[in-house]
This record gives sequence, C-alpha cells and structure tokens, in this order.
Amino acid sequence: MKTAFITLSKEGAKLFTHLRGSFADSDYFTHENVEDVTQGERFAKVVELTERVFDKYEGLVYIAPCGAVVRAIAPLIRSKESDPAVVQVDVGGRWAVSLLSGHEGRANELAVAVANAIGAEPVISTSTEASKNIIVGVGCRRGMTAERIVAAVKSAIAEAGVALERVRYIASADVKSNESGLIEAARTLGVPLRFIASDEIRESTLDFDKSAFVEKSVNLPAVAEPAALLAGRRTSLILKKRAYQGITVAIARERSLSLE
Repeated sequence: MKTAFITLSKEGAKLFTHLRGSFADSDYFTHENVEDVTQGERFAKVVELTERVFDKYEGLVYIAPCGAVVRAIAPLIRSKESDPAVVQVDVGGRWAVSLLSGHEGRANELAVAVANAIGAEPVISTSTEASKNIIVGVGCRRGMTAERIVAAVKSAIAEAGVALERVRYIASADVKSNESGLIEAARTLGVPLRFIASDEIRESTLDFDKSAFVEKSVNLPAVAEPAALLAGRRTSLILKKRAYQGITVAIARERSLSLE
C-alpha cells in the first residue's frame, strides 16, 4: 500500500524512526514549525497538504489529533469505494485508529500494521471485525512453514469449538515479526497478524504458563498464551497452550462489557 505519513509535532516526527523500518518505501511529511527534524517533506497547512495527497496515496497515516484529521479530510470524502485508507495515531504512539475506509480501503489492515511497527493498540470499529472475539496466540520455532502453522491453528480452534470466522487476530511476540511462515499462515487464514511487544509480555501480570525453553530461546517467559491474552481486551484463555511439533497455540476470548 502506497502510504503517506503526516505529522504536526516533534513527538510525531520521532515516531517516523520506528515506522521507517516497516514502511521504508512510504513518504513522510512534517509540519514546517517542527524543529530539529531533517527527514521528510515540510508543509505549512495540513488542510492544503491533504488536498494535495488525498488521491495520490492508497493510505494516509496522521500522527495528529483526531479533530485535526477529521477537519482535513472531511471536504474530500466521496465514497468508501474510492477514498484512501486513513489511520489516526496519537503523538504518544498508543493508539492506531482505523478512521476511514476501514474494510474496502484496507484501513483496518493499515492500522494493525502501524500498531505492530510502534507497539500501539489498533482501534477497529468496523462492525464485521469488532464483533469477532477470538484471539489465537502462536509461538513457533524459527523457519516453521506456513502449512504447518495453518494446520496447528485449525486443530486448536477445532478443539476449542470455535469457527475461524470468529477469529479477530493471530497474535505472537514481536521477536517473531520476521517469520515468513507465520506471516504467510495469517494471510492464508485471512486473519490479521498482531505482534505484541516483548517488554509487554515480560512485564505482564496476567496468568499464563511459563516455559524455561522459551525463556532460553527468545528471552521471554512464554509466547502463545500471553500473546493471545494481551492482543485483546478483557480476555481469558479458553484453550491453554497446545504443542504441535515446534508450534504452540493458545486461544483467548474477549468478554463483552455487560451493560446490565
């Protein structure tokens, strides 16, 4: 996806450093009032910049207040069939919000990719996606094939009695972010792949089984169970870690907030 990253602040510009590793071929735009920034094209007014780039990129990522983004894109919105994907990120790098063209324009996918790059939480409110509540945590040995990972995931969800259509994320630790088999497996399954920061796993106080082998291998207490739990909100394990010859799979369910 050809993407433009736009920021109005020095804090936002600092996030560019983390984003370039995952979006090396994208373009970066920084407001002219931001000091000590040497990378990226400068612009004076975000509304004028948005008018210029709206139809030139498949995705626009604003590291800026949501209100400023809405005002900039509002006059240009035409159709979910043709508008670019728009994602809004707060300057603290905590949230990556799929704001416009979530499904058709792949903003949901872009939000997850941005979140993976900076360790943020993707915020996706598309009805068909938000209603999914199953997260599949996966750990694997290096070089594991996509076919074996897909088979392991299917075996686990069958054991848990849940349908693949209910799975919101495949989740793993960020140390697995370059595992081609895992990436291809998620693509084959048609489920977004979410990576959880290693520090978040190490610091978690959630209840999951620790593994001396995983600790020795990747310096983490575990992968599958904490990834499944940390990739969602109000989660609990419905299938504890299962081992499939070099692959571990655990499944968590998100609980809806009761309004009763």
